[in-house]
Amino acid sequence: MKDLHEILKKENYKKVKFKITKTQHLLVKAKVNGVEGNFILDTGASSSCIGFESVAFFLLEAKKSKTKASGAGATGMFTQIATQNLLQLGNWKDYAFDLVIFDLSHVNEALTQHKAKPVHGIIGADILMKGKAIVDYYNHYLYLMK
Repeated sequence: MKDLHEILKKENYKKVKFKITKTQHLLVKAKVNGVEGNFILDTGASSSCIGFESVAFFLLEAKKSKTKASGAGATGMFTQIATQNLLQLGNWKDYAFDLVIFDLSHVNEALTQHKAKPVHGIIGADILMKGKAIVDYYNHYLYLMK
């Protein structure tokens, strides 16, 4: 649909470009607290998250969490949480964004085995639902409502 962009623009959606990696993951650039990083756009991930190794990089204040994370190939993983962060995807912003922090080494190991670049984190359904996301796979755009 050629007119999708114009229709969504009238509805106050912001357009964010993504790339499709060699591993068929959707890769999006995002800024957390003003620092840019690479994130997988994952509609199947319930929460957005970041790896332990990126806490200082994104200026996060990590706090204890009783929640255990699970994902493809891993369960019961120790987590931390960082609350009240600024997230920016293109021109779309969330000023009170919470991030789950956990070990992403298994994700990055799988990516590098397939000669894809490692990522700092994952943008999950929490943000996609908050932004009333529409994913345009054909044109490689994510649309988020302001």
